[in-house]
Amino acid sequence: MLAPQRRDEIAARIRADGRVLVTELARDLGITTETVRRDLDALEDAGVARRVHGGAISAGRTSLVEPAIAQRETENAEGKRRIARLACRRLLALGATSVLLDAGTTTAAIAHELVATWPGEGGPRLVVATHSPGIAQILAAHPSIEVHAIGGRIRAVTGAAVGAQTVLAIGALRPDVVILGTNGVDPDGVSTPDPDEAAVKAAIVAAGRRVAVVADTAKLGTTSLVRFAGLGAVDVLLTDTAPAAELSEALEAAGCEVQVA
Repeated sequence: MLAPQRRDEIAARIRADGRVLVTELARDLGITTETVRRDLDALEDAGVARRVHGGAISAGRTSLVEPAIAQRETENAEGKRRIARLACRRLLALGATSVLLDAGTTTAAIAHELVATWPGEGGPRLVVATHSPGIAQILAAHPSIEVHAIGGRIRAVTGAAVGAQTVLAIGALRPDVVILGTNGVDPDGVSTPDPDEAAVKAAIVAAGRRVAVVADTAKLGTTSLVRFAGLGAVDVLLTDTAPAAELSEALEAAGCEVQVA
């Protein structure tokens, strides 16, 4: 395969998945990792990609870029469904009776999975609090799930309630498990572009007896503007692909368990 063809293939993968890994490209394309790095450098120069440790992400994914929820729902939908199935299995295994569920497309996938798989009448009761009206509406369809909707100012881009009222309400809760989405996971912690969203997420982390972060492959190795927690505050990371070496080592050093769906 000639260099222009390779780079077209890599660019197509970046557009489809939002992220590529050097090792996976070398394996799939039958080339050396050095050649992959040169191709990624060329794509970065062309404005197609942005180099990150272990690979590259779409050039549109900068620390301040926050795609609308409708766009994010179509990105790596299968990976998010796998993460959702894993999260629901773990909730059942833990015997959790109360959950605080963050806003986001991966957490929305978890809500759909809970409605589809959580035991019905006569099964264990589950109390779920959320600051996402959309997620609350999804969960309300299940007879054994009691939904607590947390209010506040709704951000149109994420469909999430934010602000002092939201943070105060979350601070009064002590759920068995909190499940958060994130825009970025790097060795320094987990981050999101908006300060108001970050304040809510920090409150969620502080509220949980056990803290789970859900992040698909596009979030791994990515950094957004505002860090809302260090890796040491996260008990488990649920993802759809194994983190690259540097991030994996940082997660292990922080005592954060990694589960790959």
